[in-house]
Amino acid sequence: MPKILVIDDERMIRDAVSAYFAKQGYEVLSAETGAEGLKLFEDGGADCVILDLMLPDISGEAVCRRVREVSEAPVIMLTAKNLEADLLNGFSLGADDYVTKPFSLKELGARVTAVLHRWLGRDKQGGQTLGRLTIDAERRAVAKDGVPVELTPAEWSILLIMLRHPQKVFTREELIDAAFGMAYDGYDRAIDTHIKNLRKKLEDDPRSPVFIQTVYGVGYRLGGGAK
Repeated sequence: MPKILVIDDERMIRDAVSAYFAKQGYEVLSAETGAEGLKLFEDGGADCVILDLMLPDISGEAVCRRVREVSEAPVIMLTAKNLEADLLNGFSLGADDYVTKPFSLKELGARVTAVLHRWLGRDKQGGQTLGRLTIDAERRAVAKDGVPVELTPAEWSILLIMLRHPQKVFTREELIDAAFGMAYDGYDRAIDTHIKNLRKKLEDDPRSPVFIQTVYGVGYRLGGGAK
């Protein structure tokens, strides 16, 4: 079973979340501080990180940034913050989803299942070329001019659904369904942050995108010679 790392300074939450996922058969590690969580992650990794944003030593945003520097493993934020700017900032750092406190363990479990399905699953679409990009869905690998590009699970899901339907213009809602699942009830503008991150990684000039194009008033479509 996948390994889950829970980082939260509230003991009741940490213990409840750990017990819930252990009962489901997951291997669970837990940490009270950001430093302890990063040490556990660096020592043994994890398939999913459940991360409180308000930690006593290192901010959750800083922990997320450091995790994302070395791994594409999904990160789910636990947050008492409900301002759109705070949540979009978390997505900009590479987080894949968020759950607002207070939350139900079943809801968190569903979010974890969804991101792990995208992260650990294997799609049999095979390799494709999109301009200077090579995309191998089976290996979940993207390269630009032969140089590997690391994508988060959410970014990968967005790119893959657009690759499957290269002539389609996707609304934000359709891309949210692909990236987070239909149960997602957060801000639809969150998808713009993921698109922005994708452009930074794939485009020569993110301000003049070739691969992920904006269709004003509608949404986004795949360009760059997609067939």
